[in-house]
Amino acid sequence: MAPVIAHRLRWGALAWLLTLQFFVVETVVQVRFGGGYSRSADVISALGGSTSPAAQLMNASFVAQAALILAGAVALRPLLRGTAGRIAVGLLALAAVGVLLVGVFPLDGNVTAHRAGAVLYLVGGGLGLIALAYTLRPRSELVGTALAVLGLIGTAGTVFFLTGVTSFLGEGGTERAAAYVLPIALALAGATLWRSGADPAAATAARDERLAARARAREEKAEQDRLRDEALEAAARRHEATREQETADDDHWSTRVRPGD
Repeated sequence: MAPVIAHRLRWGALAWLLTLQFFVVETVVQVRFGGGYSRSADVISALGGSTSPAAQLMNASFVAQAALILAGAVALRPLLRGTAGRIAVGLLALAAVGVLLVGVFPLDGNVTAHRAGAVLYLVGGGLGLIALAYTLRPRSELVGTALAVLGLIGTAGTVFFLTGVTSFLGEGGTERAAAYVLPIALALAGATLWRSGADPAAATAARDERLAARARAREEKAEQDRLRDEALEAAARRHEATREQETADDDHWSTRVRPGD
């Protein structure tokens, strides 16, 4: 079973790595669109609308993104343990359904279904990354922290976009702040899970060893600081004793040697 699980996890990690395809396709479609499209002013969905010369390619990318997000979540489920893991998988599944609706129902088609899909993707993606961050922290504190930060950025961008607070980045820029974080974070998580392997116990042991090494380093530094402080205090006491001795000697000779003697 171990080789089967490891093989499954590699495919899951690869699926999340491949979510970066979105950025490649978006750039290609924007180039095909011409100079009339602005990433800051125009929303992503406009690239899949009827006025886009490569609308089918963009919508196919949305559908592929849904499949990659869901496939990765299902394949990596054995590694996403605990309550946070279950929440992460559920929210990422909602995000996958959302981006599927975005691809199947273009912005100038079924507007209601398209907007519902966009909300599912943005909300599920941002909150799903926060839950995923807690799940991956035992494997890598750095990656867990990065995912939490990206999730918070995505959630904040979602709130601003849905409430119309878009004057700073523009409507398209605000939407991208909310949407871009998911493929970036999933690719980072996929690379981490691929590298750490299928054995969570080994990953936990490695993390504990790193924490223990940091604790030992802090204790050694504290001991060095203590020895240094003791040495400085001893030197100060010797210096003070020398000064007191010199003062005593001066007083002794001043009493023995009088003016006129």
